[in-house]
Amino acid sequence: MTDGYSLVAEIPAVDDYLRLRVVAGLSPKTREGASIGLPNSWFAVTVMFEGMAIGMGRVIGDGGTAFQIVDIAVEPEHQGKGLGKRIMAALMEKLHKDAPAGAYVSLIADGDAKHLYAKYGFEPVMPASIGMATRVTRG
Repeated sequence: MTDGYSLVAEIPAVDDYLRLRVVAGLSPKTREGASIGLPNSWFAVTVMFEGMAIGMGRVIGDGGTAFQIVDIAVEPEHQGKGLGKRIMAALMEKLHKDAPAGAYVSLIADGDAKHLYAKYGFEPVMPASIGMATRVTRG
């Protein structure tokens, strides 16, 4: 990238991950969860600018049948520069190169992000399926 941004194929550091999720408007995660989860990424990219992580994206999954794209985040002051597209392109390139044929790739699209994901072949699964989620609580 000749615009000062570099996209590197690496998992973001825990501190960068926690910060990027919050500043990009995603739900916060715990340090414990991030420390356990990040090393289990199937593939990840981090966007760097002037030595700082300002964007990220990950693919998680079992490595064979099911994958999920998660944690697409770009700092607000760097949004609108095509970085989300660069992140998605890198994740999809890796999936097309290394995931087995027929693997199921899913994601949850927040708001207008659905337009970005549609450019990479993602489409709503409703009404045949509906996304569902819960959060683990202790106590």
